[in-house]
Amino acid sequence: MPDLVARGVDVRFGETAALTSLDLEAGAGSILALVGPSGSGKSTFLRAVAGFERPTSGTIRVGDRHLFGDGVNLPPEQRGLSMVFQHHAVWPHMSVRDNVAYPLKRAGVPAAQRRERVAEALETVELGHLAGRRPDTLSGGQRQRVALARAIVARPGVLLLDEALSALDEPLRASLRLVLRRLSAEQGLTMIHVTHDRDEALAIGDRVAVLNRGRLMQCAEPEILDSHPGSAFVAGFLHDATLITGRVDADGFRSADGGISLGGDRLVAPAGAVEGPATLALVPGGLALANPGAAPDRIGAEFLTSLYGRSERTVICRRGELEFRIPAPPGGATPTVVGESVGIDVTRGFVYPHS
Repeated sequence: MPDLVARGVDVRFGETAALTSLDLEAGAGSILALVGPSGSGKSTFLRAVAGFERPTSGTIRVGDRHLFGDGVNLPPEQRGLSMVFQHHAVWPHMSVRDNVAYPLKRAGVPAAQRRERVAEALETVELGHLAGRRPDTLSGGQRQRVALARAIVARPGVLLLDEALSALDEPLRASLRLVLRRLSAEQGLTMIHVTHDRDEALAIGDRVAVLNRGRLMQCAEPEILDSHPGSAFVAGFLHDATLITGRVDADGFRSADGGISLGGDRLVAPAGAVEGPATLALVPGGLALANPGAAPDRIGAEFLTSLYGRSERTVICRRGELEFRIPAPPGGATPTVVGESVGIDVTRGFVYPHS
């Protein structure tokens, strides 16, 4: 399968910049997940790749074929791509088999070859036994699998998924994530998967691109985004980090109000050495609950509430206008009274130049 490469892609709607100088790559046979807040440009990029939005500048290619740029602007039907949307657009008057066969029929693929490829696509999404059924007799998850089978039956150069799982209940979403990962591994299918779900992006993507206001903030493997978020925005958006402004000097970090300090041995600077005005990002994984007390860098806070999780409980505390999310092991003692004083020990903090 080919790779997809976009360079310097700008998209404007009047005076509004939807994408600015966007550079992105999806390696052949890999999944690139795009995530970001509403309005970040992730769906706009997907539509530009598909040919539904015309960039104002830049280039987009799949393999050695230029889709846009250098005097080329192929219409969507000539790009050799398939797209699956949030809401499964299947034809209710056709059987599952006929829904999946439709793009092949339009392309003039002979009937015998159509039957073989449709059967293969339906088996891939585990719907072979339902080939003769009508869509209105299927569950939402099964109908989305029909849409996915119809997208892959044409053997596209790249599969584009625009919030394709977000309308489904979580058990179904988890099941389809596995289907997509299996498609990538077994068929070498190149995919771009747009989602607003941070955990889904990290779970499904070989690489994850974080967008904000039309700009690429970071693109890396999930492990890198976990261990070295490239900016305070990425740390806050992906990991619910608490962001604190202050300064870094030879002794470490001190907040602007002087109430929070952290020694230099616990500072990590993913974007390079920091000195002077800075933003400290405290991610939940670098925090631990402690008794209120006078430990040198312990943060004093008040208990607000807690959230149950299967692997750990998250305790929410407040200090002034700052909120902290602290993981607590299951079965461990946690505060229960709103306003109760707690201590927060910091084992690691990310620090970035203040902008």
